[in-house]
Amino acid sequence: MLKQFISLEWKSFFRSASFKVNLALKILMIFGALYFIVAFAAMGAFSYFIIEEKMDQEPLLVVNKFFIFYLVADLVMRYFLQKMPILNIKPLLYLPLKKDQVVSFCINKTMLSFFNILHAFFFIPFSITLLFNDYSFLGVIGWHLAVLAFIYCNNFINIFVNNKDIVFYSVIGVLITLGVLFYYDIFDSTQYTQPVFQAFYNQPYLAIIPLVLAFVLYKMAFNYFRKNFYLDAGLAKKVDIAETDNMKWLDRFGSVSTFLKNDIKLIKRNKRSKTTVIMSVIFIFYGLLFFTGTLSMYDGPFWRIFAGIFVSGGFLFSFGQFVPSWDSAYYPLMMSQNIRYKEYLESKWYLMVIATVISTVLALFYLYFGWQAYAAVVVGAIYNIGVNSHVVLWGGAYIKTPIDLTSNKKAFGDKKAFNVKTLLLTIPKLLLPMVIYAIGHFANGEVLGFCLVALAGVFGFLFKNKVFSIIEKIYKAEKYKTLAAYKQNN
Repeated sequence: MLKQFISLEWKSFFRSASFKVNLALKILMIFGALYFIVAFAAMGAFSYFIIEEKMDQEPLLVVNKFFIFYLVADLVMRYFLQKMPILNIKPLLYLPLKKDQVVSFCINKTMLSFFNILHAFFFIPFSITLLFNDYSFLGVIGWHLAVLAFIYCNNFINIFVNNKDIVFYSVIGVLITLGVLFYYDIFDSTQYTQPVFQAFYNQPYLAIIPLVLAFVLYKMAFNYFRKNFYLDAGLAKKVDIAETDNMKWLDRFGSVSTFLKNDIKLIKRNKRSKTTVIMSVIFIFYGLLFFTGTLSMYDGPFWRIFAGIFVSGGFLFSFGQFVPSWDSAYYPLMMSQNIRYKEYLESKWYLMVIATVISTVLALFYLYFGWQAYAAVVVGAIYNIGVNSHVVLWGGAYIKTPIDLTSNKKAFGDKKAFNVKTLLLTIPKLLLPMVIYAIGHFANGEVLGFCLVALAGVFGFLFKNKVFSIIEKIYKAEKYKTLAAYKQNN
């Protein structure tokens, strides 16, 4: 049976409509994985000596003190990056396979994820270093097993965070609360967590507790997906009472208004799109990391533009880069109608522009941190409207990821979440305005830097029609590949 599942995974990869793109990305991901493996191995091998010599502290105590933050960072990274193979259950419902075997295979697949294996390259060298420095053998083994169990606890918690709203909001609420209390020195959670992690070294038999916890979470994940392993149960679409809203105020946009109304209704009625709006609001506060001096690494003037792009363009990045994936459920029907691509794309553009303007207005409170802070937001908004709005639509033609609107699947798209595709397309959108600003900043100060970035946005807006003609041709060229990709479940 295991051989059959592996065979299906292999065929799914090679028969994918975007096989060539996936293959290239897999190669890039391998190089990225090798980099992180080397980095983690180096940290594991040398962190003991760095802590002992530079900080003049006992290395294991220091690692145990900050291990809680390590677990939190791991959980956050998993949420944005780790793919959930559990989603592959749905296509298997039509095959004569035992349910327990399918669920076990999908959950076990997450256990072999790179996000679990990567940590071994840090903790194994670190544990070996402890042994060479006369630490107790049983103590190190007990501590290492406990750490491994906590890593896998994160793996199973991430499954619930990805699939249960109540778990998602609970975890986020707890993490934010602890972070705020720690930042303002009201409550230092490390004073309580450090002795817990140290106890696994002092009393190795206590490692059985996190091992049992990991097993319990595994069984909970198994039972949850086994219980909802039916088309007419957990995987069925939710039926709501239909509501009508004419939105006559949008008629001023002419023929584009039809698509605008459809997009706004899509956002109002679906869980996935509502999550995008929530994430867009959260992005508005992202600038606090840069403009308040909280993190010294972000004090440089170039980071203002970086923050301004994000503050004003949260919706643009999270929504725009997945056009036309938002319409993947009925995209074949749309393509069979007499619809002009230009009008379809313009409706998405108008929606992103409206959201960018609203975000910029809501960000007025950044004036409290100085005119430079809000100037960066305004300039970022102009650049987003004139340049990045075109870039995200352009890139959307190549990201053929179907989106299930009934599921809460990240603000960065589907369960692949913040994947390599979105990452590769996002980096140029952020680096280019920073380079433009740097030219002006070094030439004649920050004012010229802001003016050059704003000027780039204005030029992009002036050449909007020409750029849209190019984007329209790309969408037409990718039309049938996109249709083929949307027909696939995987």
